[in-house]
Amino acid sequence: MERERERERERESTLLESGLLCNANNNSSLPSTSSSPLIDRKQSDRGVIVQRTKMAYSNPFKQFLANLHEVFLGTKLFPLFSAVPLAIAAHAFHLGSAWVFALSLIGLAPLAERVSFLSESVAKCITKILLHAVGGLLNATCGNAPELVLALLALHDDKIEVLKWSLLGSILSNLLLVLGSSLLCGGLFNMGKERAFDRKQADVSLSLMFLGLLCHVMTLIYKYNTSYGESMSVSGTELVFSRLCGILMVVAYAGCLFFQLKTHRQLFLAQDEDGSDGEDGFVIGFVSAIIWLLGMTIVIAILSEYIVSTIEAVSETWDIPVRFICVILLPIAGNATEHASAIIFAFKNKIDITLGVTLGSASQISMFVMPLTLIVAWVKGVNMGLDFSLLETASLVMAIFITAFTLQVLYLQIFYR
Repeated sequence: MERERERERERESTLLESGLLCNANNNSSLPSTSSSPLIDRKQSDRGVIVQRTKMAYSNPFKQFLANLHEVFLGTKLFPLFSAVPLAIAAHAFHLGSAWVFALSLIGLAPLAERVSFLSESVAKCITKILLHAVGGLLNATCGNAPELVLALLALHDDKIEVLKWSLLGSILSNLLLVLGSSLLCGGLFNMGKERAFDRKQADVSLSLMFLGLLCHVMTLIYKYNTSYGESMSVSGTELVFSRLCGILMVVAYAGCLFFQLKTHRQLFLAQDEDGSDGEDGFVIGFVSAIIWLLGMTIVIAILSEYIVSTIEAVSETWDIPVRFICVILLPIAGNATEHASAIIFAFKNKIDITLGVTLGSASQISMFVMPLTLIVAWVKGVNMGLDFSLLETASLVMAIFITAFTLQVLYLQIFYR
């Protein structure tokens, strides 16, 4: 009996040293010799990760190095980070507006991806501590941080047209370029496979966008009805109408968030969500994520200021209209991360995530970022309305209707297959 106890103690010490025993303080008996250590491999690996995380966080310098590695080297876009100091140097040494604009545009792509990653980390922590709606609102706000910062800086410089064109370009890019290329690549790669998706999230996002489209169209109609097409300036009654529509859009978006994340959250849970989410812990702590998020936002503000201040000079240098730069070039750089992730998920035949990325971002910009800038302009005393030109409004109408029609056809093909 004593020899068997000694053998069990030796075996227990060996397992503890090799890291295959998950809970060292557990008072339960040792498993029998017939059980394989591979059964508890997942739990043991989790225990080793937690132990290493505690050892790293016990040393502030190691914690900083771990966060630095995760923030900058944790993305495949990390080579583009070199454009950030180059853009700052080009602006400091006056190397030309074209260089400053191009380098700033390239530097925004990895920053936007890292801000999205950090905002998700902070949102997970807040969700576990407070409410799901708070974490979801933070994630929604920080997910479009580049567009929001760029819009606010354009508003600060009284470049209202640049603000409107950039936000319109972001919506069109998400609906047509990102979603269209994702569905095309996913359909070609997964030809012959079933492409099922849940329509609830897509219907909610499209409903929000149709409400925002209604506000834009009504503002445009009201504008042409009062001015008869003669004066394109924002009148007093049109300004009041636009602000009322902006308040309605923000309230509708907040109500949608409350519906999705609080009252009817069970309707929008992922199908593979079984309660195991969050058991592995957070890669970056809450305080560290907040600090890195503020730092990234400051850098985004600096690069956005460079873009706003040089966009007109670049338009003259490259002989490209400012409208083309705002509607086409800026959204491509700002949505580079969403474009890549949407295509990757489409290749994996995860249509729900692809639709969540594209339609979610477009609805956030349409129903949150745009009316928020309108309210900020109202507080600042700037006359800004929700109206676009006739061509821009028609483009928005066609993009939303084409997206809704495409998703309807895709759903009917899956339903009747």
